[in-house]
Formats: sequence, structure tokens, C-alpha cells
Amino acid sequence: MIGWKSPTFMYEGNMASFNPRTKSHVSLMFHTGASIPGDHPRLEGGGDTARYMKFSDLADVESGRDDLAAIVKSWCDSR
Repeated sequence: MIGWKSPTFMYEGNMASFNPRTKSHVSLMFHTGASIPGDHPRLEGGGDTARYMKFSDLADVESGRDDLAAIVKSWCDSR
């Protein structure tokens, strides 16, 4: 779906959205990233709710694939 003018992924609620405004990297915002169970060192942010995963280029996307899959799995399992 398109929400907040950006591609948004959903599973029993809003999971993550791409930030279309970033220019130097790709930013994937997990709406409730602070509450995703487990240790996910690639999630950035210190607020009460959202966390971000950034990718600088295609090689970074490839190297972060397993981390992203683990984050999504933890998020879905917690629902």
C-alpha cells in the first residue's frame, strides 16, 4: 500500500515504510521498531517507537538481507 506518500508494508498493522525523501541512502522505517523482540544491531534510532534500517548501496542491501529477514520474522512472530 502507499501510506504517508511512501511504499508501506503491512501485516496485522503497519510494519515498515520506505522514506522517499532520503537521497544518499535507502531508509526503511519500522513503525514500531522499538518493540521488535530480539537483538537487531542494524536497527537505528533511540526514540520510543520507530527504528530505521539504512542501506547505502546494493552491496549493503545484499549484506543486510539476513538481518532484514530476521527483523521481519521477529516482528511477524510478535503479532
